[in-house]
Amino acid sequence: MTTGRWLCCLLVAFGFIFTAIDASAGDADSLYRKCVKQCEETGSIGDISIQHCQFLDETVNSSWYMQEPLYMQWKQLNCRSDCRYYCMIQRESEREKLGLKPVQYHGKWPFKRVHVFQEPVSAALSALNLIMHFNGWLSFFLLVNYKLPLRPQSKRTYYEYTGLWHIYGLLSMNAWFWSAIFHTRDFDLTEKLDYSSAVALLGYSFILALLRTFNVKDEASRVMFAAPILAFVTTHILYLNFYQLDYGWNMKVCIVLAIGQLLLWAIWAGISRHPSRFKLWTVVFGGALAMLLEIYDFPPYHGYVDAHALWHAATIPLTYLWWSFIKSDAEFRTASLIKKAK
Repeated sequence: MTTGRWLCCLLVAFGFIFTAIDASAGDADSLYRKCVKQCEETGSIGDISIQHCQFLDETVNSSWYMQEPLYMQWKQLNCRSDCRYYCMIQRESEREKLGLKPVQYHGKWPFKRVHVFQEPVSAALSALNLIMHFNGWLSFFLLVNYKLPLRPQSKRTYYEYTGLWHIYGLLSMNAWFWSAIFHTRDFDLTEKLDYSSAVALLGYSFILALLRTFNVKDEASRVMFAAPILAFVTTHILYLNFYQLDYGWNMKVCIVLAIGQLLLWAIWAGISRHPSRFKLWTVVFGGALAMLLEIYDFPPYHGYVDAHALWHAATIPLTYLWWSFIKSDAEFRTASLIKKAK
């Protein structure tokens, strides 16, 4: 089980805790709703003026220069989102004075913004995970192409899974990129791109786990293994994006794929007696412990660090160790094949 593949599943499976839905205790609060309604009508909350609300009355049938700037639309810094944010901060301040615990608003904990970053710590840690995957993939690329021996005639690598791991690296970087964007600005487009990228990585990772643990080398056999899973994952992504973003169903799909990969890698490491099996087991069990951070959910400390952010932090060293295992596997297979060729 890889840190990117299994933990990116958690990104999807448990990330739905933070999805915007109008069914939380905070947004059901009558005082909060009254604050948001008044803010949208007046463009102010106490001494705070919401400049984006000035565009609401002029955007319809108005001149082009009165329209909201495109960069404001991209950031989604509109009247409603700002009113919700400042009303949430106001209500949480009032609740804190009454000795009450934080509650969720529209399915998310009350995070404090830092400029345009809605969840700054999670966004920064997602970016760090992206960097770790880039570093791991680049070191793997240099290893198999420039440090390990190449086949004399074809000049290709001895390692049979080189191309598959390259694709995995690119999908991992893509998934963490959209994770960083989603935690920066959470709206419909970034939500779908984040979840779709994570599911795509998870599905591909499950295929890769099957091919490596069953030692499938023949191209025709690889297609037979991959085709049904690829078809299912593609259909699932299309369903989420164009029919219904069903969080419950998506969670079930991701958990099944995650458990399957976890069992595959853990059992294979023991049966194969791989020389780097302890690295693999560390990633598997380390990821299992990190999963507890997602299960044990709690409000953000001082409005910034919650369980999800800590989970992102835990994936960083696991990512480094996982790519270390991949490189060790490449060295092991290359040495074995060269020995057989002699």
